[in-house]
Amino acid sequence: MVLDTVMTTLHVLTGALWVGSVVFVAGVVLPAALDGSLDAAPLETFADRLVYGSRAASVVMFLTGGHMAGTGYTFDLLLNSSRGHLVLAMLFLWLVLSALVEIGRSRLVEGLQEKRVRSPARNAMGVFRAAAVVGVLLLVNAGLLASDVALY
Repeated sequence: MVLDTVMTTLHVLTGALWVGSVVFVAGVVLPAALDGSLDAAPLETFADRLVYGSRAASVVMFLTGGHMAGTGYTFDLLLNSSRGHLVLAMLFLWLVLSALVEIGRSRLVEGLQEKRVRSPARNAMGVFRAAAVVGVLLLVNAGLLASDVALY
């Protein structure tokens, strides 16, 4: 019981921090880079820290989510219930968010090494906006699971 509570709390906290970080980069950091308020070095630091945090969050989410799915669901429940479908959707969204953060960082740092800022920020903006949307969908999905809503 205590382990389940710790896993759930760690899962939700990590997910919220991860999504918040991605939304912050998409909504604050990249627009600041586009208007020339950020130099290449701090922007590269933001990108690196985001991707390392995203990787760490992915590991924590995989371990805690795996524990929760393993103790709360059978294979049949995952495939044949609305809550199971929400869990599988969360797994899919988690993979998409991880990939988008990696792609966005790659696009961003390509030009930063030449000390360009606006062009790399513009190239990465769409990917990070998509990542932010996926992150919000993850949180909505988590809210549906937490509310114990019955979907049909």
